[in-house]
Amino acid sequence: MSVQDVNSTVVALNGEEEAGGQKPLQSLLEGAGRFLSRYGLLIGFLLLWHVASIQRWVNPSVFPPLDDIAAAFWRGMTQGSLLADLGISLQRSGIAFVAAVAVAVPLGLFMGQIRAVERALDPILQLFRQTSALALYPVFILLLGLGELSKVFVIFWATIFPLLLSTIGGVKEVDPKLVEMARVYGASRLQVFRRVVLPGALPSIFVGLRLSATMALLMLIASEMIGANQGLGFQVMNAQFNFQIPLMFSAIFLLAALGLAANYTIVLLQRRLCRWSNAPV
Repeated sequence: MSVQDVNSTVVALNGEEEAGGQKPLQSLLEGAGRFLSRYGLLIGFLLLWHVASIQRWVNPSVFPPLDDIAAAFWRGMTQGSLLADLGISLQRSGIAFVAAVAVAVPLGLFMGQIRAVERALDPILQLFRQTSALALYPVFILLLGLGELSKVFVIFWATIFPLLLSTIGGVKEVDPKLVEMARVYGASRLQVFRRVVLPGALPSIFVGLRLSATMALLMLIASEMIGANQGLGFQVMNAQFNFQIPLMFSAIFLLAALGLAANYTIVLLQRRLCRWSNAPV
């Protein structure tokens, strides 16, 4: 091997090492770019909030700095009642959401497949759907009292309709040709339901789950603000009444985090169960 060949080999090896060293850096920069493209505006908003409060561009009594909010959150979770309020709110919304899923999904699958049942139930369904759950809350209190049952039921009432309508719509959107083809090949009604109807309706069902989870959180806050002495909604109103603004914002941010966590969990579940679907999540 000549000296020139040796030099060429050394140069090539050095180039590969440099390229190998650049790959992790390039991946890191690409990851940072993707993170900033997704969360950069949110981070900028929070930084603007903090700076504006410190510099008194806004009234710090109304919009306190983020470190004051973080300190109030820590005190509320470790020394105050914020952790207990979180548990109570999760219990109320969780029971209502699970009950809504247990009722809405089977009923929606049934109504979507049997048109006569849907025609019979659709008028009363539309009537109840267009009636605000908050408007019916006094009725629920009269029937169920001021305890936990009325709060859970008003959340259930508002949560069931988005999921029910999404499930019915998902069943209707299943391609009739696929159903007919399954029947031609000798599939029973149960097999058609399991192999064709249910998988075809799943993306719409998950859309309904996400809408219902958001609605459950909204109604949770409203019900706790109106007639409760515990819970995150009550904590927001109580802190505002006592002018504990950092604690109020910490409870608001905690509610927002709950909503994001619920949505993210449902999206992960959808991606696992609907891998065959190209529907955006």
